[in-house]
Amino acid sequence: MLLDSGKANVNLTDTKYGQTPLGWAAEYGHEAVVKMLLHADGTDINSNDNAGRTPLSWAAMKGHVEVVSLLGNNHAANVNSEDKEGFTPFMRAVWRFNKE
Repeated sequence: MLLDSGKANVNLTDTKYGQTPLGWAAEYGHEAVVKMLLHADGTDINSNDNAGRTPLSWAAMKGHVEVVSLLGNNHAANVNSEDKEGFTPFMRAVWRFNKE
């Protein structure tokens, strides 16, 4: 696989939103992809997109509890990071009424 070859840039951002593969996987709740990227060398778990949101912020905002757990409980995600609107991942989760 491309990740195993060491030739893939796991932190490459798209030109429109500035989001990494981990950010996209977290936003859309792709748990298996999140796991794979977390095990890849060099993945920046706290990468910020153009809105200042991290993968944890996106997962919390979209209500993807399992992905939030993977990022927040099992890895070094910054749970206190604030996006450009001043919201933390926890605030985003509460905003979406996801209190888990």
